[in-house]
Parts: sequence; structure tokens; C-alpha cells
Amino acid sequence: MRTPQWSARFAAVWLVLLLTVEGLVRVGVIDNLFVPAPSSVGLVLWKLFSTGAITEHLAETLSRITVGLIVGSGIGVTMGLGMGASRRLRRMFDPIVAALHPIPRLAFFPLLIVIFGVGEASKLGAVALGAFFPMLLNTVAGVRGMNPVYLDLARNHGATRAQLFGRILLPGSLPMMLTGLRLSSNVAFHATIGIEMVGSRTGIGSLLWLSWQTFRIDQLYAVLVIIAALGIGLAALIGALTARATPWQVNHP
Repeated sequence: MRTPQWSARFAAVWLVLLLTVEGLVRVGVIDNLFVPAPSSVGLVLWKLFSTGAITEHLAETLSRITVGLIVGSGIGVTMGLGMGASRRLRRMFDPIVAALHPIPRLAFFPLLIVIFGVGEASKLGAVALGAFFPMLLNTVAGVRGMNPVYLDLARNHGATRAQLFGRILLPGSLPMMLTGLRLSSNVAFHATIGIEMVGSRTGIGSLLWLSWQTFRIDQLYAVLVIIAALGIGLAALIGALTARATPWQVNHP
């Protein structure tokens, strides 16, 4: 947990850094053509939010991340539980996962456009695909890392398959699943920004690409700040969910 003293030092370091960059840009040591003054970036941020110009882009990006993460993680958990519990399913799907997992997620985007068209479905499919693999692999690892005695005891006491999954496999693999969720959220976030840059007219990624195309460097930096803030917020949200679901794993200083 961050102490107030640590947070104050962190803020002070960033304040000194920003003031230093501001001064160097103002006196001409740093060319503002490539590194604008932080005050200029702050002014662009203010205009983006005060005029509502960023609202639609934020809504589109957050929607794609959320839907893609839910769909991809949901399928990954379901398949992961099955593959972790069944040797037959592992033998069937392991070669496919091993072949597809190393391929960059954006490489699937043209194929998804061919299948689903240029609309929203192909974008969501690419984000879901990015979220799928980390969740699948971590869920399989979580199930296989469990003590098999628990499964044997449940079977000996007549547990049904639904009870086996709901009361043994799911709770037992929860810590690894939450780790997978954290990785999946990062991949889904990166995939969303990348896909918006190359195949969308809305979203934070598209605004970033437009800023580069029009050489609006101050806006480019402002959008990068927004992306960083979204990433921090997403990590904090997943961290809070993890701490709530598995409080015994939270490390205290």
C-alpha cells in the first residue's frame, strides 16, 4: 500500500520533471516541434475534455475493451477449465493453441475483416482473441496446479460434473484465473488501441493516429497521456478485483 509520504515524493518527482521540461522548451534547449511544453499538452487536454471532443472516442475505446475482455476471457475460462480437467481435451487443443498463440493479435485482424466485414464485429473479435489466450493458459495452469486429491474426494462423494466445476475447479484455480484476467486486460487494451489506429475512425487509437497524420504533436502527447491514464485505471480496477476476490494473496508492507 502506498503511504502518503511515498505518494508525495512521487508527485514531487513528476512535478520537478515537468517543470524542467517546460523550462528547457521555453529557452529553446528542447525543440518544441518534437517535445511540446507540458503546459501546451495540458491546454490541449483541457480543450479535449471541456469541448467534449474526447467523449465519443473514450466511450468507443472503453466499450471495445469491456466487450472484448468479457467475451475473450469468458471463452478462455470455459475452455481452460475443460482442458485443465480433461487430458483428452488437452491433447486435442494443445497443438492448436501452441500454433496460434505466438502469432501477433493484429495479424488476425485482416482475416477477421474477411470473415466479419469491416464493421464493429471484426474489431471486437480481434480484442476478444487477444484476451482469450492469457485467460486460457492461466486457467489451465490453475486447474492442473491443484492437488488431485480434492478432485478424487469430490468424485468419491458422488459430486456431479457441475458441482466439480463450480465448487472445486473454479475456486481452486481462481488465483491463476485472476492473474490471467490481469494479463488479458493488458492485451485487450493494447489490441484495442492498435486496431483503432489501423482500422477505425473512432476511439482513442484513431485520434492518436490522426494526431500523427496531421502532425499535431501537442495533441499526440495529450492522447498518449490519456492512454496512460486509462492503462493505470484499468490496472487499478483489476488489482482491486483481485484483492477483493483473493484477499489472502494481497501483500502488505
